[in-house]
Amino acid sequence: MTLINRFRSLTNPGLAHIIHVADRFQDMLRNPAVDMPTVAGFLDDLDHPVRLAAVRSLSPKHLKHLYDAAASFRKVTINDVVPKAKGANNQVRHYGKNSLPAFTIFEKRFIRPEKDARELWGYNFQTMSPLTGPGYFIARDNQERDEVDIDYNHVPPESPPGWPKLAENTKGLSRLVYAYMIDRLRGITQQVSIGRAWKQGKIQNAWFILCRE
Repeated sequence: MTLINRFRSLTNPGLAHIIHVADRFQDMLRNPAVDMPTVAGFLDDLDHPVRLAAVRSLSPKHLKHLYDAAASFRKVTINDVVPKAKGANNQVRHYGKNSLPAFTIFEKRFIRPEKDARELWGYNFQTMSPLTGPGYFIARDNQERDEVDIDYNHVPPESPPGWPKLAENTKGLSRLVYAYMIDRLRGITQQVSIGRAWKQGKIQNAWFILCRE
């Protein structure tokens, strides 16, 4: 814990608890062999604000280690990303943290379209969106891997009400960020998942974690 965080924790009991939880979570990921059932149980026991703070406290090294440890741990489907009870056209926000050097905080926002129950529509929300574009995608189950593929090679046929104007990912700065990319999502808990990017079939040194609202 940094000195400034130690000082803040003395004056803010809520912040002290969040810092303690984040430190515990990071400690779990320092072990060469991550105990995934313990990690999942730990996250499940937290309320949403503390859980989100914990997952957003992770470093790129933590994200890589957790992604590797989550392989085949918990099957994840689009019904975990957007529960069936939400119905069609109701947005579900997943708050994220990525391993980039900057602009690491973002969201992925999803809906279940009326037209096809086998897919979700979504886009990325982050501070650089006015430059990079919304990063639209279609998400589908990858049944061979028990994961969810977030596919930027395909975009929804239309933008839902209240969402940004529909844009392809092969134009402008969007091409540098989203073009030819698939994020492969692995399950940790019902609320928390972790992913890694692939571009043109090649794995990238880019990881992210999501915490569903």
